Amino acid sequence: YYRDWTGVANDVVAVLRSEAGVDPHDKPLQDLVGELSTRSDVFRTRWAAHNVRFHRTGAKNFHHPVVGDLDLVYDAMELPADPGLTLVAYTAEPATPSHDALALLASWAATQESEAAAEKGLTF
Repeated sequence: YYRDWTGVANDVVAVLRSEAGVDPHDKPLQDLVGELSTRSDVFRTRWAAHNVRFHRTGAKNFHHPVVGDLDLVYDAMELPADPGLTLVAYTAEPATPSHDALALLASWAATQESEAAAEKGLTF
């Protein structure tokens, strides 16, 4: 969950608007914007602000139900072999509570995966 929902909502709509500017004749994107505009006052208000953003690096603050608050930095990388796709990598600063929380989450996820594989009789 985002701890700064309002800021993230503003950013997401601004990034969507920047994508709409890349190809103004993108029918599926036009349809999505139309549907969101008719169904959501929150979206409609943000879309009408005409904000445009390109995010390649930054920070996000999450609240995870298992490990708690996470303060992460991210880098977005375009995938040249797959135009239009972007890989976003989130990391925590070393020796921080967020770093420890990510390590705990990774350990927990690996344990869950191992248990599920064992139940299916799979070994690695």
